[in-house]
Amino acid sequence: MTRTLAGLILLLSLLPALAIAQPARIGSKQFTESVILGEIARLAARDAGVEAIHQRELGGTSILWKALQQGDIDAYPEYTGTLTQELLHDVPADADIATLRARLKPLGIGITDSLGFDNTYAIGMREDEAARLGIASISDLRAHPQLRFGFSNEFMDRGDGWPGLRRAYGLPQTQVSGLDHALSYRALASGAVEAIDLYSTDAEIPYYHLLTLRDDRHYFPRYEAVFLYRLSLEQSAPAFVRALQGLAGRIDEHAMRAMNAAVKLDGRRDSAVAADFLGTHVEQGRRGLWQRLRQRSVEHIELVAISLGLALLVAIPLGIVAARRRRLGQLVIALTGVLQTVPSLAMFVFMIPLLGIGTWPAVAALFLYSLLPIVRNTHAGLTGIAPELIESAAALGLPPLVRLRRIELPLATRSILAGIKIAAVINVGTATLAALIGAGGYGQPILTGIRLDSIPLILEGAIPAAVLALLAQAVFELVERALTPRGLRLQARQ
Repeated sequence: MTRTLAGLILLLSLLPALAIAQPARIGSKQFTESVILGEIARLAARDAGVEAIHQRELGGTSILWKALQQGDIDAYPEYTGTLTQELLHDVPADADIATLRARLKPLGIGITDSLGFDNTYAIGMREDEAARLGIASISDLRAHPQLRFGFSNEFMDRGDGWPGLRRAYGLPQTQVSGLDHALSYRALASGAVEAIDLYSTDAEIPYYHLLTLRDDRHYFPRYEAVFLYRLSLEQSAPAFVRALQGLAGRIDEHAMRAMNAAVKLDGRRDSAVAADFLGTHVEQGRRGLWQRLRQRSVEHIELVAISLGLALLVAIPLGIVAARRRRLGQLVIALTGVLQTVPSLAMFVFMIPLLGIGTWPAVAALFLYSLLPIVRNTHAGLTGIAPELIESAAALGLPPLVRLRRIELPLATRSILAGIKIAAVINVGTATLAALIGAGGYGQPILTGIRLDSIPLILEGAIPAAVLALLAQAVFELVERALTPRGLRLQARQ
């Protein structure tokens, strides 16, 4: 008993050390500045002797905020305006960092002082177009209701975004579209839209010769860049917290804009740009194409294989039940059909409160998407069997389970395999969105390519995904041929 107690005490005493040994997990949003800041935090932690990993491009604000609250990440870069307008609704828009720190403490979240720059929202137009129309401020937009706006998808729904801006300025425009922020500049340059939302430190503002419209009604609050982190780290990993706090006041607006330009316009790696800023060394360059492709292939195939395997275990029995009991079957098919109508990205986000971020919420979402085609085709295959065959089997005195295993399922094999094939192909494509919640796969280079406006990076993910979908289809066609009884194959040829 004494030894057991001593061992327990020793284990408890080692828990803080074990917690420190775990790498700190830094998240970043799906835009270049956030990724650069995440790399700066990782390298600063490394130089302070703390192992840290950077989980890049995890989507928008809500995903990072939930991941931090649930402990799936330990820190991420954020902006004070986003805190006051989007995340904390009971603090004034002009709340200072001390006020925010007091408000975040009960949530178990800490905040650093300002990193040194304000990256506020703004509305931008091409300089030549603004001059032609005589527009210099946001208020001037009221006189041009025909203008087309292209705002980032997050800005379209944020409390400090388009809905509030429209009310504050009484803007009459109705042609307002949601775009990925990285693509909105190309849309503006091509004339597809006349105004977009900007971040004031965006490198594209001078590159595309854009005019930042004056916020004459002072609608947008200040967006001081900070790091949010879990307060428990102050005890378990104080060196990591000190590394984050040591970045406060070190990055001014000019430096941040220059780093954004180096990555977005000059094509430099964000880790190299972050290392140059800190005056430190960067690790060996990123892996070669085949190494990256091998890793992404393994991640993507795991997502598809696990989710599809789980779906088979559930969907085929559900299809059998649906075929046996008509009313229950209608309910089962209706429910799986409703799951199929949920937008893919929404389904992934819904999984975060339940399973966090990473592989398993992605697997859960893909599993739910796989159910309908397999359930429906199993049901259709079994109910499509000629009644006289079922009656003949019953007349022979075969028990129901034997009839199912020896007669009905073999006859329904082609239909069932067709449903599995459809589910597999759908999963391969949908799994590219899993990168938004940190699950990797072919979606990672696609997201990075969109962010950096790099067609080769987009193709690095898109082409293997298309090839994998074709391979999945071919494999299941071979499986269908192998499992379909010879007599049915000959009948199908005739």
